[in-house]
Amino acid sequence: MIYAVGDIHGYTDQLDQALARIEKDGGADARIVFLGDYTDRGPDSCGVVARLLDGVNSDRNWTVLRGNHDRMFCRFVTDGTVHDKGIKTPGLDWLHPRLGGTDTLRSYGVDAEAADLLAQAQAKIPPEHLAFLETRPLYLETEDLIFVHAGIRPGVALKDQTEDDLIWIRDGFLDHQGSHEKLIIHGHTALDTPEHFGNRIDLDGGCGYGRELVPAVFEGSDCWLLTKEGRVPLTPPAETALSLATREA
Repeated sequence: MIYAVGDIHGYTDQLDQALARIEKDGGADARIVFLGDYTDRGPDSCGVVARLLDGVNSDRNWTVLRGNHDRMFCRFVTDGTVHDKGIKTPGLDWLHPRLGGTDTLRSYGVDAEAADLLAQAQAKIPPEHLAFLETRPLYLETEDLIFVHAGIRPGVALKDQTEDDLIWIRDGFLDHQGSHEKLIIHGHTALDTPEHFGNRIDLDGGCGYGRELVPAVFEGSDCWLLTKEGRVPLTPPAETALSLATREA
């Protein structure tokens, strides 16, 4: 079995709840993949990063992947960069309230309205937090699954995928109707609740917008959500599953 947790976005209470459900289902040593976007929007990005860093340093069986928000955070603190080329909306940057960078800075005790914002960030944000986020892997491949933050470029070998696609892609991936080499497990694109699309599963249920963080468990390519009532099967719509099976036949 392998467990997965979607975008956390600074909500330590939701992370704690997800971890408690995983431990109840699979024990304290459960194998977990975190799908990126630990920072921004929520009130405690600092606490989320610290929790994940402590888990990895304690040799928990955790794989912590990199998300686009984590990259934006690191780039700002490193050199003041506020605009990532993955942002397609004109006038939008990491410090805009929609993206939530200032929420992350406040969680580290930085005055988000200060003129010396960058200097404060560089003084107050622990270097080990930045080093941790900067060195996260971009994907995890198992026998049946590929875990990644945003998705993959269809038709491109996994080893040849670009970081920009793996942490930012939507167009060309979300609308791809064909099968992939393996079932893709991703976050990045917020939904009202996790969904199975036949060739991919989106586990970003909108925690960054105040919705519940619902972890998942996989046995092979079979998936269940871990709700407060226990396991709930997550399956694709019947017509989607039939369409994929027909194309693969």
